[in-house]
Amino acid sequence: MVQTHYFLHDANIYSEHGRLDPWTWRWESADVPNGATEVSALDAVQKIQATGKARRIPIGMIGPRDATDAQMEAAEAIGADLGRMGLTVICGGKSGVMYAAAKGCHESGGLSVGLVPDHDWRLANPYIALPIATGLSEARNMIIAKSCEVLIAVGGSYGTLSEIAYGLHFSKPVIGLLGAPHVEGLEAADGPDDAVKRMAKHLMARIELS
Repeated sequence: MVQTHYFLHDANIYSEHGRLDPWTWRWESADVPNGATEVSALDAVQKIQATGKARRIPIGMIGPRDATDAQMEAAEAIGADLGRMGLTVICGGKSGVMYAAAKGCHESGGLSVGLVPDHDWRLANPYIALPIATGLSEARNMIIAKSCEVLIAVGGSYGTLSEIAYGLHFSKPVIGLLGAPHVEGLEAADGPDDAVKRMAKHLMARIELS
């Protein structure tokens, strides 16, 4: 990943590529103003979302239905961080890691989207604010991977492995922790905080040039 430096000035984010338009998620031609303060990628994402003028970029969260207590705690913590930042959590909408991630996101004020495999949206877990009944069974895993900007895998299962593979196939950054399958291209995180920091770096790196 190419190192980019980010700067904050009057609630706007700048880099050597210009000024960020938070709605189109593109860099527009502009110089970094004098007096701008350098910030980390994580701080930049938080400042962008705090303006209330940004698109709610979807971050995928995947993991097993039969998750361990540690995986559930990590998924909820990550979901809460994403929700507080104003990002959208998109997941499979059912139990386990999906439940914990949606709970963290929803309770922190974020938007939780669940692409449930069933034909009835009411079968989504109670923390999914936007349930979408795909009726596609496990085939909805491909949609989750395709629709997000970054994937975070907490733990692993065969279903998680398929989502990781789809994510990598679609050239999406995939971050894994707490037993996520070791697949070439997966970026390992040390814990929830590290996963969120890595997510922010990848998200900022995916901003397009106008």
